[in-house]
Amino acid sequence: MGGQTARKSRPLSWRLLGLCGVGLLFDAMEVGMLAFIFAALAEDWGLAPNITGLLGSVNFIGMAVGAALAGLLADRFGRRRLFVWTLMLYSLATGASALAGTVAVLLVLRVLAGMGLGGELPVATTYVLESAPESSRGRAVVYLNSFWAVGMLVAAFVSYFIIPAFGWQAGFLIGALPALYAVYLRRRLPETPAFRRQAVRPSLFGQVSRLWGTEFRRQTAVLWLLWFAANFSYYGMFLWLPSVMVLKGYTLVRSFAYVLIMTLTQIPGYLSAAYLVERWGRKPTVVAYLLLAALSALGFGLSDSLGMLLAFGLALSFFNLGAWGAIYAYTSEQYPVRIRATGTGWAAGFGRLGSIAAPYLVGLAIGAGVGFAWIFGAFFAVMVLGALVVAGFGRESRPVNAVKSGRRPPW
Repeated sequence: MGGQTARKSRPLSWRLLGLCGVGLLFDAMEVGMLAFIFAALAEDWGLAPNITGLLGSVNFIGMAVGAALAGLLADRFGRRRLFVWTLMLYSLATGASALAGTVAVLLVLRVLAGMGLGGELPVATTYVLESAPESSRGRAVVYLNSFWAVGMLVAAFVSYFIIPAFGWQAGFLIGALPALYAVYLRRRLPETPAFRRQAVRPSLFGQVSRLWGTEFRRQTAVLWLLWFAANFSYYGMFLWLPSVMVLKGYTLVRSFAYVLIMTLTQIPGYLSAAYLVERWGRKPTVVAYLLLAALSALGFGLSDSLGMLLAFGLALSFFNLGAWGAIYAYTSEQYPVRIRATGTGWAAGFGRLGSIAAPYLVGLAIGAGVGFAWIFGAFFAVMVLGALVVAGFGRESRPVNAVKSGRRPPW
């Protein structure tokens, strides 16, 4: 009977993972296209590097607010409802961005789109974690986040073939398509069993205060620092990659092509992390991948040839995105069901401060003539610091039963 139940649960688990994953794919596609859209927009509108960086930063102001609010509301009103709402918000705001005629209007729309983007990620992660069997939930969360790499790859293809031919407005219009998918999800996605079992819904104030109570303050401090380091390095580097290649002397179209090549290793990076979080553990996978991503960033900044740029760019994509998959699995397991989305959302929200600061600081640094070796050296230092914090103060979150059983998960 147990085997029959397990066999029957597999298609449902894969279906839910796929439904949430497609939502994350659209999310990543929109974020991935921003780097290409902003590079084309800067040429079209003649924007200075600091203004281009500001456009990237305000998007993450919205993501910070959205992550914190969505986490709170998902613990109060349900994971499914917030997943659909956040998907709809960023889709509509992204489509409206195509109609923006001034920088001021575009800034406002990017804040709204960011709120939807920032809210969807922690809610989707919580949803999949609570829908997966205990023995494979870490792997399931990393598989979910691997859709991010697919979305980034789609973004690179769309940006390479569509934006140079039809302009940056076409990129924003394509980013509005997930609104239709949100309508579909509203009918197809059930609430998680763990949330349905919660008889009492926590107060909003109680959810936040508990994060810094005696029981969870250490985990919260570690996670907030980890998320800041991960966001600062990822968005500071990857939003600027097309522009960095342009500034190194390559044409816009060739730069898009090179970034597309670098994006190809993100998927195997996620898949390798999905294997290691179950076999090796969440904490060591996070630490190892962050350190290797840091070394790759340093090598990229010191590269003086196309071959070195591509080699270190491929390694950077592999390890940085693999680290992200492990970070999501590691984070959402640090808290009980009652405050799980809040804990994940607020860690993500605090981390967005790094997303806000990094793109703007890179723009200022480039405008001031700071060399790329120094810029990527700073990303190296931030990622090493994040890895050391987790190694020294973080706790392993892999379920004890999963470690002892040695069973192969049904994913």
